[in-house]
Amino acid sequence: MSAVARFAHGRIHYGWIVLGVTFLTLLIAAATRATPGVFIVPFQEEFGWSRATIGAAVSINLILFGLIGPFAAAVVEQLGARRTMLFAVGLVSTGVALTTLMTSAWQLILLWGFVVGSGTGMTALALGATVVNRWFTQRRGLAMGILTASNATGQLIFLPALAKLVEDHGWRVAALCVVALGVLLLPVIALLMRNHPRDLGINRFGEAGIAEAPAKGGGNPAKLAVSTLLIAARSRDFWLLFGTFFICGLSTNGLIGTHLIPACFDHGIPEV
Repeated sequence: MSAVARFAHGRIHYGWIVLGVTFLTLLIAAATRATPGVFIVPFQEEFGWSRATIGAAVSINLILFGLIGPFAAAVVEQLGARRTMLFAVGLVSTGVALTTLMTSAWQLILLWGFVVGSGTGMTALALGATVVNRWFTQRRGLAMGILTASNATGQLIFLPALAKLVEDHGWRVAALCVVALGVLLLPVIALLMRNHPRDLGINRFGEAGIAEAPAKGGGNPAKLAVSTLLIAARSRDFWLLFGTFFICGLSTNGLIGTHLIPACFDHGIPEV
C-alpha cells in the first residue's frame, strides 16, 4: 500500500488533501491571471505598445477564462482532475515563461491571450465544483467556499509582491517567479492529487464505505459540454447566476483587476 493510500485511511479524510491541492492550483492560476495589471506599465515603457493593444491580449485571456470552463469540466470527466490540472498548470507556466522572450504585440496576444487564457480557463471554478462534488457530501458548501476564496486570496498574496519585484528587478523577474510557482506546484499535483475517492478505497466525506466507481469516460468532451449547457439554459437560475457573474467579471476582472494599477500610476501613485 502506498503512503498516500495509508494516509487516506487515517484520521483526516483525504478529500481535504485533494481540496488543499485544488486550492493551491486555483490560487496560483488566479495570481497569474491578475498579473497583467502589474505588467501593463512596464510593457508600455519597454515596447511602446498602447494600453489598448495590451488590453486586447487581456480581453482574450478573460474571454477564454470564461468560455473554457464548461469544456474544461467535461475534460475533467473524461481524463480526470489530476491530468487536467497538470496540463493546465504546465500550459500556463510555458506561456508565461515565453512572454519573457517576446518582442512583438502579436506574441503577447498569442501567449498571454490564448495560451495563458486557455490554461487558466481550465483551472476555473468549474474545476473546483467538479472536485467538490466528487469528494464531499457533507461540508460541500464550506469546501466550495474555500475554493471560491482562492481567486481573491491569490491576488491579495501575490500582487503586492509582484509589483515590488517589477519595481526593483523588472517585469521579467516577476514573470519568472510566477513560472517557478507553477513548476513547484506540478510535483504536488502529481503526488497528492487523486481523481476519485474510489481510487483510494474510500467514500466521499460524510459517507461510509467505498464510493461507487465513476462512470467510464467516453464520447466527445465538447459535445458533452454543449449538451449540458443547453440543458442548463432552460433554467432561470442559470441565467440569474450567469448575469451576476458576468457583471462581476466585467467590473472586477475586466476593469479593476486589469486597469486600476495603470490608472493609479497615471495619477502619481506608484505600483507598489
